[in-house]
Amino acid sequence: MRITARVDYAVRAALELAAASPDALTCDRIATSQGIPARFLQAILGDLQHARLVTSQRGRDGGYRLALPPSEVSIARVMRIEQGFLAEVHGQRPEDATYPGVAEALTGVWVAARDSYRRVLEQVTLADVVAGRLPAAVAELAEVESAWRSFGAVPVD
Repeated sequence: MRITARVDYAVRAALELAAASPDALTCDRIATSQGIPARFLQAILGDLQHARLVTSQRGRDGGYRLALPPSEVSIARVMRIEQGFLAEVHGQRPEDATYPGVAEALTGVWVAARDSYRRVLEQVTLADVVAGRLPAAVAELAEVESAWRSFGAVPVD
């Protein structure tokens, strides 16, 4: 699993907008609150606006706001706006990856891994995160002790 800074910033910006919903927030306020570079955030908010997830309004009471209720916006939806597919293998969908010989079944591994990733990200909404209340199945996964540990590369002697 790899989450780019751009995706992380987009989700965090969407969470700020969800917390303020239905009110608007300025780009500067979101940037300051989340420690995101304002110029980078402007481009991200433009992407979210282009995807019709966010609206903007100029003027004294202007700023950005979610176009939908936070309970209707999954984390996966925000991520897809910034990165396209949730999972890919060499720039293509996992089901389109084909391998010869002994690696042939690897396609099934990538598809299954994507499905697990997708199940979590589709279940969790902006409203869930803002409320600090994850869906039961996701909360259960997060409570597993090994989920909090990274298993890096095996050292080579």
